[in-house]
Amino acid sequence: MPVDLAASAVVVAPALLGAVLSHDSPAGLVSLRITEVEAYLGTGEDPGSHAHRGRTPRNSVMFGRPGTLYTYFTYGMHTCANVVCSPEGSASAVLLRAGEVVAGEDLARNRRGEKVSARDLARGPARLVVALGISMADNGADVDRPPFHLELPSVPASGYEETLRTGVSGPGGADPFRWRFALRDEPTVSPYKVHPSLRSVRADRGVQR
Repeated sequence: MPVDLAASAVVVAPALLGAVLSHDSPAGLVSLRITEVEAYLGTGEDPGSHAHRGRTPRNSVMFGRPGTLYTYFTYGMHTCANVVCSPEGSASAVLLRAGEVVAGEDLARNRRGEKVSARDLARGPARLVVALGISMADNGADVDRPPFHLELPSVPASGYEETLRTGVSGPGGADPFRWRFALRDEPTVSPYKVHPSLRSVRADRGVQR
């Protein structure tokens, strides 16, 4: 049964594993199979979410129509992309963290670098965006209207793992927020990275990382 993008991000995130997202830009078509995602919820629900403290000009797309792209600029140099979900007004989204390029590899490599391996073309949220040719101008675009297309898997992925979200600081980077979902034994999945502020906490508790 196809996933309902108006469901919670925690439900939608694992259902997007194995889905194929395509971007048919003026430069050409690139498609990738989604292999790693993270779920983020809305106001007051998720301390790791951009929407935790409510609507702002930056996160307003998160409160919009499910099935749209929420893009944001981070670390002063990278763009990341999310699929908005949950009913309009709820501010829930799934961060696209990694994927396997399945069409347009030459174009993706031209964007990422001629010496980049196939495994690393979209291995990480910033790399994924570059490989697909997504920019901040795509904020609010529909993932299933040209120039984008999202093909959901006919059968939900079963071989995936649930872990803590990577690089998230504070309570949002710890239990109970095990909302990073990745296909098991998939080489394009990015490595898990604990936020520096949580390293000592993880060591004290004996958390494996």
